[in-house]
Amino acid sequence: MTVVVARTSTPEGEAALAASLEEARRRAEDLLVFNLEGAQLDPEGTQLEGVPVAFRTPDARNRDAVGELLDAAEEVGASAIVIGVRHRSPVGKLLLGSAAQQVLLEASAPVIAVKPRRA
Repeated sequence: MTVVVARTSTPEGEAALAASLEEARRRAEDLLVFNLEGAQLDPEGTQLEGVPVAFRTPDARNRDAVGELLDAAEEVGASAIVIGVRHRSPVGKLLLGSAAQQVLLEASAPVIAVKPRRA
């Protein structure tokens, strides 16, 4: 099985990557890094910190990156999906929607939501 991480270059994305590496090590599984920004953030290598890793990016023509993330998780038989989250007000969530909320509600695998450490 595989741990899937939704990766961005934000502090939340970095926290998700760190947590996913730890989770993949704990489960003795591979890691699929799904780069939500559409750019390969770490295209070289097949391992990160000793964990076998593959990279995937959403199709630039498709506006539903979260849907592609969920499809990729189903495709690889994900044992868990790791996402980074940030605090938003209830009004902010109402007006802007939430990709994290969509993942939490629609994922067929357990979702691990992490926040970055405060400095």
